[in-house]
This record gives sequence, structure tokens and C-alpha cells, in this order.
Amino acid sequence: MFDKLDNALRFQQEAINLRAERQQVLANNIANADTPNFKARDFNFRAELNRVMEQGRSEASGGLSLARTSARHIPGQAVGGTGVRYLLYRVPDQPSLDGNTVDMDRERSAFADNSLRYQADVTFVSRKIQGLKKAMQSE
Repeated sequence: MFDKLDNALRFQQEAINLRAERQQVLANNIANADTPNFKARDFNFRAELNRVMEQGRSEASGGLSLARTSARHIPGQAVGGTGVRYLLYRVPDQPSLDGNTVDMDRERSAFADNSLRYQADVTFVSRKIQGLKKAMQSE
């Protein structure tokens, strides 16, 4: 029974995870808007979501795996890894003289769109869980 519940919510869970990762990428672009030679990055959300749904997330997607040189070492993971496999460079519409490819209008628009879609995904999952809780309660 729990497998069916997990499968029902897996798509939305992966979409929320990828939206959060995209938000970080876009925030990084905005933060480096004045950095010379900074290249704006993004990823194809649909392609990454399809890949994650077909192949699943790798264990290293939550962070970088750490090498153990002794059996007595504690296994661990370093934070900061990304589950996105293909992080692409943006092609600028009008490159700046300092080599920076961040277009603030495009970044703000993508950031707002991604935020709205993230909130919609969270609301969808929340309402689905509320509906399941309501169905399980006795009257």
C-alpha cells in the first residue's frame, strides 16, 4: 500500500527537488550579474525530470561521496553536489564587454516563473496529502 502512495507522489517530489535546484542555479546567476567573465547557467527542466523519472536519482545526487581510506572511517557525504546531470551555459542575446552572459531581465523572469511553479507543486502535494488524510479518517 505504501508503495502505491510513494509512486503516486514520486513525480511531484522529483519536480519539487528539481525546481529547488533550478532556483539555486538562477539565484547564482543573479548573484554574479556583475562578475566579469561569469557565464550564466541553467538546465532543461523537462529533460532532467524525464531522466530522473526513468533512471532515478543516483546516490551521489544529494552530495559528493567521500572516499574512505580506512575501514574505521565514518562513511559520509559532502554537501553541495547537484542531482542535475546536464547543467548548460546560456547563450546570451547581447553579450557584455566584460564577458558576463547574465541577462537580468531573463534571470528575474525565470526566477519568478520557477518560484511560482515550485509553489504550485508544493500546494498540489499538500492538498493531495490532505485528501488522503481525510479519506483515512473515520466519520
